[in-house]
Amino acid sequence: MVTNGYNYHRDEPRLTKQRDRIFNLMKDGMKRSLSEISLITNSPEASASAALRDFRKKKFGSYSVEKEYVRNGLWLYWILPGSQAKEESMQGSLLED
Repeated sequence: MVTNGYNYHRDEPRLTKQRDRIFNLMKDGMKRSLSEISLITNSPEASASAALRDFRKKKFGSYSVEKEYVRNGLWLYWILPGSQAKEESMQGSLLED
């Protein structure tokens, strides 16, 4: 099924791996900009931003994803450590690399 250019069978495996890389980076609670997340995980900034929004959703663990304005449109993001009690309970597993 194709909706708005998204094809589940084609795109979901790639997006799941991308979300996993971003989560495994961010779960340490360190503050990072979208640019840093993108560079470290080899993911587009827009995808990193989307993944951070996903982590707030119940389907992806209901994590507390915080942000802080720095200056000139620059924001830092982090996941509060322990904000989701059981990482392994997430649907769409977030695997260790």
